[in-house]
Amino acid sequence: MMEYWLSAAAVCGAVGIGLIMALLALPGAWLMLAVAALCQWWQGGEMYSWWTLGAAAAIALSGEVAEFIAAAVGARSAGGSKTSAVAAIGGGLVGGLLGAPFVPPVGIILGGAVGAGVAAVAAERGIKRKPWEESSRAGVGAAAGRLAATVIKVIVASVVGAVLIAGAFWI
Repeated sequence: MMEYWLSAAAVCGAVGIGLIMALLALPGAWLMLAVAALCQWWQGGEMYSWWTLGAAAAIALSGEVAEFIAAAVGARSAGGSKTSAVAAIGGGLVGGLLGAPFVPPVGIILGGAVGAGVAAVAAERGIKRKPWEESSRAGVGAAAGRLAATVIKVIVASVVGAVLIAGAFWI
């Protein structure tokens, strides 16, 4: 019985750390799932139903997909090309990494948004040769999409955490 409560406490701790990771644009939901899966194994398959773990994994996967495409959709919805949409994805990742040393998690969030925007503008201007006005609209759209992606990531991590905690305590 004590091992079960230790497992439940480990899942709760992983949920807390995972939420902080999600704010930092890191894969917090996957940390939560990894800890839950290890606890499931440690408990001999008795902690969660496989439906619970499968649902949490599906939610986390859908959140990753949504996060990846949010900046691209932002650029495209603002009139950007496919090239700027792809650039926004890469720029968001690079910007988040470069922003990481500056006031976490704000640096990561803003760095990702600025990186997505700058990359979209650069792609529109440098590759597609569009005027500044059109390019900047695509950049603003990409930055807004990247900010939306961060919100999505935190919401998804919160839902995954809630599912795993509920599953750990209400078998």
